[in-house]
Amino acid sequence: MPNLTEAEIVAKLVGYASDQAHSSVERAGLLGGVRLRLLPADEDTYALRGDTLRQAIQKDRADGLIPFYVVATLGTTCTCAFDNLEEMGLVSEQERVWLHVDAAYAGSAFICPEFRPLMAGLHRADSFNFNPHKWMLVNFDCSAMWLRDPSDVVDAFNVDPLYLKHDQQGSAPDYRHWQIPLGRRFRALKLWFVLRLYGVANLQAHIRKQVALAKEFEQMVRADDRFEVVAEVVCGLVCFRLKGASNEPSEALLKKINGHGKIHLVPSKVRDVYFLRLAVCSRYTNSDDIRQSWDEVRTQADEVLAGK
Repeated sequence: MPNLTEAEIVAKLVGYASDQAHSSVERAGLLGGVRLRLLPADEDTYALRGDTLRQAIQKDRADGLIPFYVVATLGTTCTCAFDNLEEMGLVSEQERVWLHVDAAYAGSAFICPEFRPLMAGLHRADSFNFNPHKWMLVNFDCSAMWLRDPSDVVDAFNVDPLYLKHDQQGSAPDYRHWQIPLGRRFRALKLWFVLRLYGVANLQAHIRKQVALAKEFEQMVRADDRFEVVAEVVCGLVCFRLKGASNEPSEALLKKINGHGKIHLVPSKVRDVYFLRLAVCSRYTNSDDIRQSWDEVRTQADEVLAGK
């Protein structure tokens, strides 16, 4: 838009994400000073679909805005839902907007071939990130980012005064140009050690074991007709609640469980439905822990439903 000033262009920029995207996506929009549309995810799968994205982009273009950025989430925080990346990637390509893939939690699962169909369409992405500290045995913090063309980011952040220049400039990536801060810690070493110590086969075994443990807990929940599973269990997260139209029993159950101190669960809410989330993350977790966790949930549910 050659007739607009830079300030006018920024005022018209608009990005898109699912209403199930992580809060950091919305925060990034606030930090960047741009609009961010949180689009409704599918009612059943909690996944953002391509048609929803296309309609939003076309409407904003018709209203004189400039769509420029899309975030697809693979493994949402609330339910570990997977946006339809194949559809969203095609729309992003056709509409010529940047597609970022946020796989912060579930990205570690892609080390296993059986989970890779969940990232179908990744070849259309402009950037991708996942957090090895969430599920790949790396200590906090460690976030890995891939860029199709790093120059897009480097050119945006490149401020290169004389006092920062050196003779070896250009011989290796200079990550001060990849980020807002100038300095950075050496985060890569701990990831390197995990990869060297465990190897691919053991990391795959770690992921598979934790998914199997989550499936164990899911079966226990489904076997108790007082409970329901809220979302499909794909990775290591089980979302469940006490049946009924009211959220109050599940809210009371969470307070009981966390107050008792044997296990700690974190809640969430989707479409005004409140539920509890059990996440299998520790490499020390085993079937006994899962059974004990379920026994604790069941014991506290007995008290809640008895009105104690």
